[in-house]
Amino acid sequence: MEMYVEQGESRRDCELKIAAKYNRPFQILREKNVYIGGFLGLFSKPAVQVEFCFSTPLRNPETGSGALMRQGNLEEAKRKVLAAASAASSNAANNSTRNVDWNNREIAANGKEAAQVILDSLNDLKKQIEQNNGKKEEHPAFVRVVELLKLNDFSDRYIKRMLDRMRKELSIEQLEDLVFVQDVLLEWIGESINIYDDNLLSRNKPFGPVSLRRPKIMILIGPTGVGKTTTVSKMAAIYGIGTNEIPAIDVKLITIDGYRICAKEQLESIGMIMRIPVAYVGDKQSLRAEIDIHREDTDLFIIDTIGKSPKDASRLGEMKEILEGAGRDAEYHLVVSASTKTSDIESIIQQFEPFNYKSVILTKMDETDHIGNLISALAEKRKSVSYITIGQGMPEDIRRASVVHFLINLEGFKVNRQKIESRFPSGDADQFRWK
Repeated sequence: MEMYVEQGESRRDCELKIAAKYNRPFQILREKNVYIGGFLGLFSKPAVQVEFCFSTPLRNPETGSGALMRQGNLEEAKRKVLAAASAASSNAANNSTRNVDWNNREIAANGKEAAQVILDSLNDLKKQIEQNNGKKEEHPAFVRVVELLKLNDFSDRYIKRMLDRMRKELSIEQLEDLVFVQDVLLEWIGESINIYDDNLLSRNKPFGPVSLRRPKIMILIGPTGVGKTTTVSKMAAIYGIGTNEIPAIDVKLITIDGYRICAKEQLESIGMIMRIPVAYVGDKQSLRAEIDIHREDTDLFIIDTIGKSPKDASRLGEMKEILEGAGRDAEYHLVVSASTKTSDIESIIQQFEPFNYKSVILTKMDETDHIGNLISALAEKRKSVSYITIGQGMPEDIRRASVVHFLINLEGFKVNRQKIESRFPSGDADQFRWK
């Protein structure tokens, strides 16, 4: 659109005239000095040509009044703008040949520019509409699922996978039943938790009975401060001392941690209390010799290692070389604190990959309020979990991990215990809540 005003009038005067005439929101595109009126170019007056376009927001098509929001109407609007620009150009050309109004040529040219501005605006609007069309309003069941998963700190990738599965597997009728959706979600979360099948433990009890044909060698690795030595002590108490359910077996503790102050002495003190032998080795040959010497009279070797930063590749390499003395049958278990940040958990899991560890042991479960980040990280890296621990007590604060251990400690869910027990046998989960 355009309007002509006298030279000398302010921009504000022009805006007031446009507003008074059309009573619609608008945007001024450009201003240009021209001559208007007169006859055959004579007696014309100087003026200002003001080009503008209306900026009334396009309404949602669902309200029944915003036709341009629809894809077809956008294309139609674009065709009309191009046609108007073309017509203005033709008229200007014809008028110029008749030598009637030379200013029409300028008007036509400016009309083309204005048309292009409008087309650009329409194209931008089209992109916005396409983006908005991709964000359809979700069913309340999806909204509730996102709320529950975010409440428990599940990762965005994990949440997306769950939503995608809902869209593929649940009908509209099923989505209407939020209790059913929550039960299904719990089951899917349980399916994503991989429990390590440790042949040292029965499947129906947290520990034992034990049946070994040859010594089992368990090596605990992980960063500094995650509770490796404490976990070694708890496992030694369970297997070395025994319980009402588990007969004691012959356990030997080995540490290669000669760097940490009093690390060797700490483990020796624990071994003395439990009457379990403890040895320190500093190289691969010594480790191999220690295992070979005691192979015949030991059922279980538990090896404590040096706490290393996962970013310290050279030190991790040195430790790996020492541990090769344990032989090919040794099982590595990565110890991770449950209070570790999600990004750090993923980094730790990745950096310790060269050890080809069998499972993850989660410690300090009582020091975290939400466990979705743990479940997410383990599921995304396809890692199993073998043990979970809480507190500093022994031996009651360590258990073989079960799916139910995790599910009953999720927040916001109404757990149908009988249903998840039938789906995921839990052992002693009732006695091992950490909240």
